[in-house]
Amino acid sequence: MLAKTLLSLGLWLQFAAGQDTPKRGPQPSLSGSEGDLLFLLDSSGSVSNYEFSRVKEFIWDLIRPFTFGPNDVQTSIIHISTTPTMEFPFDRYLSSGTVQQAIRDTQQLMGDTNTGKALSYAKEKLFSNEAGARPDVPKVMVWVTDGFSTDDISEPMQLLKDMGVTVFIVSTGRGNYLELSAAASQPPEKHLHFVDVDDLPIITKELQDAISDAVQANRLRAVDITSSSFRLMWPQVLSQETGYYTLEYSPVDDPSRKRTKQVPGAHTTLVLSDLSPETTYQVALIPESNVHYIPPQTTKVTTLAEEISPAQVLISKSKPHSFHVSWAPTPDSVTGYQILYGPLPGNSVELLEVDGSRNGTVVGNLVPNTTYLVTVTAVYKSGQEKSLSAKACTQEEGSKVRHLRFENMGPNTVKAYWDSADGKVLGYRVRCRRQTGHSSLMSVSPQTHSVLLTDLASGTTSKVCVKPVYKNQLGKGLCHMVHVQPATEAQGYKHRQRA
Repeated sequence: MLAKTLLSLGLWLQFAAGQDTPKRGPQPSLSGSEGDLLFLLDSSGSVSNYEFSRVKEFIWDLIRPFTFGPNDVQTSIIHISTTPTMEFPFDRYLSSGTVQQAIRDTQQLMGDTNTGKALSYAKEKLFSNEAGARPDVPKVMVWVTDGFSTDDISEPMQLLKDMGVTVFIVSTGRGNYLELSAAASQPPEKHLHFVDVDDLPIITKELQDAISDAVQANRLRAVDITSSSFRLMWPQVLSQETGYYTLEYSPVDDPSRKRTKQVPGAHTTLVLSDLSPETTYQVALIPESNVHYIPPQTTKVTTLAEEISPAQVLISKSKPHSFHVSWAPTPDSVTGYQILYGPLPGNSVELLEVDGSRNGTVVGNLVPNTTYLVTVTAVYKSGQEKSLSAKACTQEEGSKVRHLRFENMGPNTVKAYWDSADGKVLGYRVRCRRQTGHSSLMSVSPQTHSVLLTDLASGTTSKVCVKPVYKNQLGKGLCHMVHVQPATEAQGYKHRQRA
């Protein structure tokens, strides 16, 4: 027994020093849980300092796999003493590390073992916004006791259970089995444990699993909430053969708008749509079982503020005769979009209509090098309309140079000349890639339609390209290959056309 006590003392010294206890195998994270978990801790003078330390280590080890946060598990500790005291509220520590440190820092209060008072206090705090408790989440209480109490526990404990609290009891003393089995949630074999304080690790995994079952999304709840819809999820309490669900929902402020749906018993989820934005709905899921009575589940869900569409309009992929217009977001409350567009300045307007699920379209049959005003209007199911405008510019239509020709101007010199390109040409670029020697690039005015190409070595071939320059782009180039004959040949040069 002495060796066992020394071993336990060593484990506690590691715990108190902030070190991890020896690993008892991997502990996977218990994610997907949501609930308020309260520990009722006997902090009275009937508990020795050593026992109190071992119980703290047990609680610390018990909560390790859970994920803590405002949408996960929250925990709190209430001391049983002369006067019940809350060590910390549910919403103070929202990470595993901070919760564990808070447990390490918890100090014994001593005093009387007024468990009945503590239970009444726990009932108040488990449903109190002031204590950080949340409505419509599972409530779980773990009471760790040496089996001794100076006041009555039966009535306050029954009130807790009547309010839906799942009660687990861990007795580290002898205790009264009949009294404790009546106090714990049913069945007692799942919710009541008798164990020596030094053997608490033996029940850790079993109690973790039981708590996880109690807070494992076992209630009606809403996810994927938008301005006009949300998805309901609930535990499977029926089957296709044992019954069906009646689902009722209505705005809290207007119960007369209540709607009812029937859902097959095998279903555990349903999307409610066509809802009003920024509205709180009262939802009731009523299991219609042909086997036994199952109580209804209720929740309240508030839809989000309506998304404003279009919040932005983007112009892209501009071409001479078209561009692409897109917008965002595309909420479910929009039935369709109207795209009005027309040249600036001008009074002519064209209309395109697209489905509300689309976020863009191509606007075509446009005039090159023209500025357009584009207005995207969202038409809502309510009949309301919201608009946003943007400017778009079509590109100039590119045209290639026509009739590129060459004339011999003397030794190693050729004149290139061409006919003008269509459109508002800002100039021309003439590139000569010589077979030997340097390449050259020249830019000339829109009125210039010829250039001299010099330093063309005899007996070589050069590539000459001419491109028109427009405001937003280059036009298509026209290229010819020019061959300069040796000086002894009469022609001096020849050229081949290349598209």
